Amino acid sequence: MASSESFLQFILSQLDGLEGISSRKMMGEYLLYVYGKGIGGIYDDRFLIKRTVPGEALLSQGCEALPYPGAKPMLLVEEVDDREFLQRLVLCTYEALPEAKKRP
Repeated sequence: MASSESFLQFILSQLDGLEGISSRKMMGEYLLYVYGKGIGGIYDDRFLIKRTVPGEALLSQGCEALPYPGAKPMLLVEEVDDREFLQRLVLCTYEALPEAKKRP
């Protein structure tokens, strides 16, 4: 099942005010980036974020989900209505991930 543009727009509106946020459509889903660093995405109208120690600490229930069969588990973000929480989660995930690899 592909994700809806309206759910992507909702998540982006929740992240409004953070700098460097971008998205890219890929095979019916949406990848989310902060300053070019992939932090997660929208998969089947669910917001999934890469696993990091700070992210797991913020997500007290720490529910894992697969974006698609065969993928690495990611953290399922169910608290998408809490704008402040969502922004903190995205920022701490961005800061914990290594720099994006440069393409030749």
